[in-house]
Amino acid sequence: MRVGLGMLLVGLGLSWSPANASAQAGSAPVSLAPLERSYDSLRYLRDQLDVTRSRGADTTIHGVTTADLATAYRSTRRIVEAQLTNIPRNKLTPPELVAFATMEKALQGSLGPDLGRSSVAPTRGPTCQYDPVAVATTPWGRDSLEGLIFGCYSAATQGIVVDRDTLDRLSILSLLGTTADRAKRERLFRGLDRVWSTVNGHDEPGSPYRLLLPLRRQAWRQFGPMVRGSATLGLTATQVEGWLEQALEAWRVALPETMVEPWDFHYANGAMSRHLSTRIPRDSLLPINSRFYQSLGADPTALNIHFDLEPRPGKYPIAFTTFGARGVLRRGQWTRAEPWVFASYRIGGLENLGELLHETGHGIHLAAVRARPALHDWPDSDSFTEGIADLAWFELYEPAWQRAFLGDTVSLRESLRAKYSGVILDMAWALFEFRVHREGARSPNEVWTEITARYLKIRPHPELSWWAMRGQLVESPGYLLNYALGAFLTADLRRAAVEKFGPLTTGNPGWYAKASTALYRHGLEKPARKVVEEFLGRSLSPQPLLEDLARMRQAP
Repeated sequence: MRVGLGMLLVGLGLSWSPANASAQAGSAPVSLAPLERSYDSLRYLRDQLDVTRSRGADTTIHGVTTADLATAYRSTRRIVEAQLTNIPRNKLTPPELVAFATMEKALQGSLGPDLGRSSVAPTRGPTCQYDPVAVATTPWGRDSLEGLIFGCYSAATQGIVVDRDTLDRLSILSLLGTTADRAKRERLFRGLDRVWSTVNGHDEPGSPYRLLLPLRRQAWRQFGPMVRGSATLGLTATQVEGWLEQALEAWRVALPETMVEPWDFHYANGAMSRHLSTRIPRDSLLPINSRFYQSLGADPTALNIHFDLEPRPGKYPIAFTTFGARGVLRRGQWTRAEPWVFASYRIGGLENLGELLHETGHGIHLAAVRARPALHDWPDSDSFTEGIADLAWFELYEPAWQRAFLGDTVSLRESLRAKYSGVILDMAWALFEFRVHREGARSPNEVWTEITARYLKIRPHPELSWWAMRGQLVESPGYLLNYALGAFLTADLRRAAVEKFGPLTTGNPGWYAKASTALYRHGLEKPARKVVEEFLGRSLSPQPLLEDLARMRQAP
């Protein structure tokens, strides 16, 4: 049964009425309240449209068609634009000016007029047979090249056939840690060649990625997103690069002296996955995930978190979490938000459980935001967002957690190697992005080989562009720094949270309420750096993570 759009918005405490909107827009508001009500409705319509399309559907879970959403969105956007124009800026207080500027910026960006499909991977087609040099030399060369590379990368991550099995990128990465046959591991790893070749070809100077690098340097000037990502937590890019090198060095000294092949890296650090993944079949992923968050007072069902985990053609290849709706303050009470988690799991296993725990960490963050409509968002795509999403995920690698939620356990040393092998790879990729964007025409394969041979003790294969298996390197340059820097943040916040709220490894029902108040609720009303420094009582430090890494050497 279809639900009327106006009725649905009213039920959520929002408003949309084409009949009287023009009259509201024509009057000069004395505060931002009328504008923010319209803006809230606009946000809701766009959230619902984006989530529904990401589901591969034409109708929302509330029964509204995407066509109706698009029509209402365009009308509401015109209303918001008119109301913005009529705001007397000189009468706004400083906090209202911040809110006004945030809404104005959103209309130029995430709430723009373009309603192209959201978070849906393009299918592979003739466009993947293109001339990267010709594309790079167009007036929009950087954006066009990034879009083509990522579109072809996305398509290449699906339908990978190895030994007559049809797999995807995530399935292969999971199998690399559990497949005992070394020759089979190499075939699985080399099966990803079709993925990384869409990014870097054969590492020739005219490869798509190598042509993209100078375009980025020209547009960014001095590392661009890496500098901004560091600054959100009050750090310089030089400081962060040094932290990455310290952590990578701590990992290196904890490893055996022998070098490993790149296809053996996951297996060498995968004892935990091999032992415990049999206890995590695919249909157990959500129940285990829910049971743990319930034990923290953050029941995903009660928080209205939705999960779309089924693989399907054209689905976005990278797991992500987003708003389907934001919480609304109505008559002094907050209505529930509607967070959505998107991922594709063909199999279960430790790695997929870890990713789901992380994405649900984003979900409980979205559910906890309590901010005025203009600032009811989250600082997405930054280290703070990624770091607090891992506060619960870190517990997966404690033997006590494994015993409580999986019924079995491995040694602390095996747990820490499993935990940090992924984090260290993210740090290696983050360091790679610093260096490859700084070092001009140097081969990306050489840069990657230098980093992984020194710090990860992976045997050099400069002929392979295996660094290019992460889509963020194309679509969101600098984003992997969020995971890397987020690990430092998680370790530091986790230590402080245990001191303030008590341990959470095997459950702590009051944890989420306290963490929400201290860390999750602020939206854009308080800068991430201020939230972190108020919680810690000081600036961020790398020491908790370095000390946690040192447990690898100390553990038997």
